[in-house]
Formats: sequence, C-alpha cells, structure tokens
Amino acid sequence: MRWTLLTWGCRLLVGGVLLASALGKSLDLQGFVDVLATYQLFPDWSLCPVALVIIGVEWILAVWILSGWRLSTGALLTLTLNGLYAMGLIVTLIRGLDLPNCGCYGVFFPQPLRWYSPFEDLALVGICYALRISALKGHTTLDKVS
Repeated sequence: MRWTLLTWGCRLLVGGVLLASALGKSLDLQGFVDVLATYQLFPDWSLCPVALVIIGVEWILAVWILSGWRLSTGALLTLTLNGLYAMGLIVTLIRGLDLPNCGCYGVFFPQPLRWYSPFEDLALVGICYALRISALKGHTTLDKVS
C-alpha cells in the first residue's frame, strides 16, 4: 500500500511538472527558441530543432509517467533528462551568463536563472529516483519488464 501511494504521488508530481513544462514551451515555440539562444550552447541553425526535440521528449515522458507503463524505465529516462537540465544550468552559471528566463516552463512562467536553479532539477532527479525505486518495489506487472 505504501509503495502504491508513493508511486502515485511521485507520478503525479513528475508527470505534472513535465506536462506543464511541455505545454508552456509548446504554446510559444519561438519564445522558447529565443530562450535557448540565451544559453549560448547551440549553434543558431540548431535552435529550432533542439527546441522541438526538448518539447517532444517532455511530452512523451509526461504521457509515459502519467500512464504508468514501464514506470521504472520512464522514471530513469526522466531522471536523466532532469540531470542533463541541471548540468546545463550549472555550466551556464559557471560561464557567468545572466538569463532573465531559464526557460523551464517556456515564456509563460519566466524564472530567472539563479544560483539555486539547478537544485530544482536535482530535486526532480531525487523524486524520479524515488519513483523508480517505488515502481521496482511495488512490483507491478507493468514494471517487471523494465
């Protein structure tokens, strides 16, 4: 019972964050492309394809996590995505770039890049880890093949 409650709580939190993030970025693709440009991590020609891949991956992972299908695998992939986001933020902070919007939720909920911003993604990494462990411990039939 306790694994089920933990699993559902983590699923709703992680899936909801992914859904909000994907939706916010999807509603203003050009705005998200502009935010990506401020990171100065990608060549200009690649910004739109990179934005589309990020948005697509977030949509897929949101549906995956919320559906519960092979949950431990979905949690691992989402953990990896948030880890990559945290690394990107850390690199950007080390480079001393001033970003008025980190782009985490597109342009509709702008959050400036601050020293603690990577910790938000690292917290999601921890929640995804808990989700993965919970899914494995819960031994649901959907997770046994993960």
